[in-house]
Amino acid sequence: MRNKEKRNRLRNFFESFYQLSHFGTDIKTEITAGITTFLTMAYVLVVIPGFLADAGMPPEGLYTSVCLIAIIGTFAHAFVSKLPLATSPGLGLTIFFAYTVVGPMGYTWQQGLAAVTVSGMVFFIISITPARAKIMNSLPQTIKIAITGGIGLFIALIGFQNAGIVVAEEGGMYFGNLGNPSVLLSIIGLFTTLLLMAKGFKAALILSIAFTTVIGIPLGVTDLSGIGFLSMPPSIGGTFFQQDFMGLLGNDGIGFALLNIIMVILTISLVDLFDNIGTILAVADRGKLYNENGEVRNMKKALLCDSVSTTISSFIGTTTTSTYLECSAGIASGGKTGLTALTTGILFVVALFFSGIVGIIPGAATAPALIVIGILMMNSLTKLDFSDITEGAPAFFTIALMPFTSSIAEGIAGGIISYVILKVATRRFQEINPVMVILAILFVIRFMTL
Repeated sequence: MRNKEKRNRLRNFFESFYQLSHFGTDIKTEITAGITTFLTMAYVLVVIPGFLADAGMPPEGLYTSVCLIAIIGTFAHAFVSKLPLATSPGLGLTIFFAYTVVGPMGYTWQQGLAAVTVSGMVFFIISITPARAKIMNSLPQTIKIAITGGIGLFIALIGFQNAGIVVAEEGGMYFGNLGNPSVLLSIIGLFTTLLLMAKGFKAALILSIAFTTVIGIPLGVTDLSGIGFLSMPPSIGGTFFQQDFMGLLGNDGIGFALLNIIMVILTISLVDLFDNIGTILAVADRGKLYNENGEVRNMKKALLCDSVSTTISSFIGTTTTSTYLECSAGIASGGKTGLTALTTGILFVVALFFSGIVGIIPGAATAPALIVIGILMMNSLTKLDFSDITEGAPAFFTIALMPFTSSIAEGIAGGIISYVILKVATRRFQEINPVMVILAILFVIRFMTL
């Protein structure tokens, strides 16, 4: 009887705190969505530590660091923004950190972490001031719609590559070996997902991932070697509070290094801001996560969560965090509230102690989900008007550059710059928000100096 009362209290708490009925969802749907999000983004726990180790960071505790910041950022969304979002160190900015800032630009990883700290603070200031609203409102509807479509293509490309259906080689991209067991498994998973969705199954994505994982065992694709081994997470002592702020300024003080420092921080801040804005706009459109005014629900709080987690990440030894595109998988499974994020965060806690859990779900099982999400996000493109070249060209650049450059921010930058140039050239000044001009100039400066 007591257990039943506890369950009822917990159910009532979730209903009240997340307003589940108001948003047309329930506990079962939200938990399913949270599991789906985790399964599709769990690969970051393997990939991100590898990139950071390449930057010269002590590898022992990097898995722990990535888990911790994913837990912190995702729980922040669960309890503050109350949106079905999950956070982890961003792939693009981690690559920029590991292979550009550290090494080619002459900074150590400690100095790079200092730059991440400063950029996180800049992002935080933007998030709590009117600057955030001004940037959001300055984006024309054409760019906002194109962002959703561009991210859909980007997600699909990631899915095709993770599946091995498309492979990148010198000279271009080609079909992979469709006879490879892993690729074959992905194709089975893709059509299983599509058929389940066509039949109206709400949990189509998670059912397909589970089915494909099981099928992968006899094919030798699913690796069960690490399952069931509980282990304490390695210490993060080697990367904890290791930022080198004085070194970032150079041995001789600010001096000649100032421009490089500004550009590193500007790059991280701009990419972080527009990666998060772009992703949140896209997933909000997919899940209709809007308030009565037609604005993204709790957008300010969502950006605050990401800016704070970025700042914290630099202290525990990881790079700039970002809201992950894979949240779209959870939203496609019905996730609408922070209960989805809470479920994902709890699974990251489990992963902290069961590192082998990450290797259980093969990429071949999760890649089809990303391809399907790409398909679903194409729906937004029907709202675009390509007959007006001053609107259609910026939309096209936004859509095309995201997958071609593997960067959400680069796509948005291309759209903003081309929009301003074309409107000015055709003397349609009244259609240009002054903030768009400032953003275009900042992006041009960034491209010219890096």
